[in-house]
Amino acid sequence: QVQLVESGGGLVQAGGSLRLSCAGSGRAFSTYAMGWFRQAPGKERELVAAINWSGGSTYYADSVKGRFTISRDNAKNTMYLQMNMLKPEDTAAYYCAADRSSRVIVLRLTNYDYWGQGTQVSVSS
Repeated sequence: QVQLVESGGGLVQAGGSLRLSCAGSGRAFSTYAMGWFRQAPGKERELVAAINWSGGSTYYADSVKGRFTISRDNAKNTMYLQMNMLKPEDTAAYYCAADRSSRVIVLRLTNYDYWGQGTQVSVSS
């Protein structure tokens, strides 16, 4: 069993930056594909960014491309999401997730096995 804990959310003005962290437990953390998702009120949970087991391959949703950067430090069992040039439409609860069955990038929400509890990001205009 892997436990994931997000941190780093908060309230920021439009144009500002935040860095989210996702700390994982267990030695197998470094072998899992991982991703960041977000869910705004009344909307479905959507994939924001994904990363393979080594960090050498990444994916971004079009809405965040060029503004967000996903990375991981397997020595620290931690994944990050650097969010720059934030917009009010980025306001959502952000969740990290891990797929224990895959080392390559995973895009489908239902493939992820482990989820964090979420951290709120609010961007004011």
